[in-house]
Amino acid sequence: MFTMLSSKGQLVIPKPMRDALGLSSGMRFHVAIEGNKIILSPSPSPIDSLYGKYSESDFLSELEEEHLSEIKNEE
Repeated sequence: MFTMLSSKGQLVIPKPMRDALGLSSGMRFHVAIEGNKIILSPSPSPIDSLYGKYSESDFLSELEEEHLSEIKNEE
């Protein structure tokens, strides 16, 4: 498959390739040069990498307990 570099330095990744890799508008990429090749690697956002990481934690209850403790200490 071929694509063309625009006058603004932009490339269009063909739709079949975007679909196959699950790429969407606004995604970030790491760009590297290896020999005479340009390597594009999708780079997940920091927020995406945290999704679900703390699903087992109950931060709200912990914050409420801490807040109640502070109120009691002030009295």
